Amino acid sequence: MTVLGTRALNRAALARQFLLARADLPALDAVAHLGGLQAQEPQEPFTGLWSRLQGFDPAELSTLLVERRVVRTHLMRRTVHLVTADDAVAWRSRHDAMLLQRLLGVYRAELAGVDLAALAEAGRELLAQDPSTLPAAGRVLAERWPDVPPRVLGEAVSVLVPLVQVPPRGLWGQAGPASSVALATWLGRACDPPSPDGEDPVGEALVLRYLAAFGPAATADLRAWSGLAGLPPAVARVRERLVAFRDERGRELLDLPDAPRPDPEVPAPVRFLPAFDNLVLGYDDRSRFIDDAHRGLSVAGTRFVLVDGRVAASWTVVDGVVTVTPLRRFSRADRQDVGEEGRALAAFLSGGASPRVTIAASPR
Repeated sequence: MTVLGTRALNRAALARQFLLARADLPALDAVAHLGGLQAQEPQEPFTGLWSRLQGFDPAELSTLLVERRVVRTHLMRRTVHLVTADDAVAWRSRHDAMLLQRLLGVYRAELAGVDLAALAEAGRELLAQDPSTLPAAGRVLAERWPDVPPRVLGEAVSVLVPLVQVPPRGLWGQAGPASSVALATWLGRACDPPSPDGEDPVGEALVLRYLAAFGPAATADLRAWSGLAGLPPAVARVRERLVAFRDERGRELLDLPDAPRPDPEVPAPVRFLPAFDNLVLGYDDRSRFIDDAHRGLSVAGTRFVLVDGRVAASWTVVDGVVTVTPLRRFSRADRQDVGEEGRALAAFLSGGASPRVTIAASPR
């Protein structure tokens, strides 16, 4: 079986993620291909798409949110994701068990005496028409369940009832409360029902979609991205449509036969990633992109800079100025390339007002 080295896996994933070369795609198609973008920080997906798409206009994504063609909702790993409306409708029921499991993993004691079906019905009625923040909804529900903290009731409703966060939350350059309303109300259609026992067409589709955007990958990587258990049968059902490799650790990696696997020596341009980007959270084994010493930064909301396809720096932006902090020594060429891309990002984030970037000294 062919062994794919770390650099080969790096280049394959960069190509799938549109980070080896920016794609000429509408934002809606990019969101669909990527399987959504993690979006608990509302403005971060705009940077994610700017780094991936040619001539990306942030107004395009804002329009998709206003027109309800993309939505912000809890899905993979029980985190807020920006996904297409079609994917939200198709995928939500398959995520229900995982969402509930993760909720109870945190709040089992607080919810021990609560009839969850009754709480779901009350939450569905409360959020059927008028958007509300989860804490505010929790305070209303606490009138019926006074022994449960309102915050916990609100969190529970976000799992028990499919909800979406409504604009202005998530619009370019705008701030707004995280107000939610029932997904069925917002989209005018309910989520697809669960599949009959023994069938898992959504799981099978998720396997194929994941590999298209992240492969080649192990089943542990798929589970890390989705948070879903019970996917091995879905993998088994589509296995004859896949090809297999091994990584340098001996793990089996699955992939789509015709998906891009570029030459490992293909140059990778500098790219700026937003907080919680797909690229560094979509795998169990993140060694193809990030050194073990910096892995913890990926779950801390650190924004990363890729140099030669690997995490090499973090970045922040204050008053329109992008500041880059290297995590390793930069060559003169690295500093030049990072500066050029950083100035382009600063111009994007400031609407052209401040194409300024500073690069801190490299660590010794």
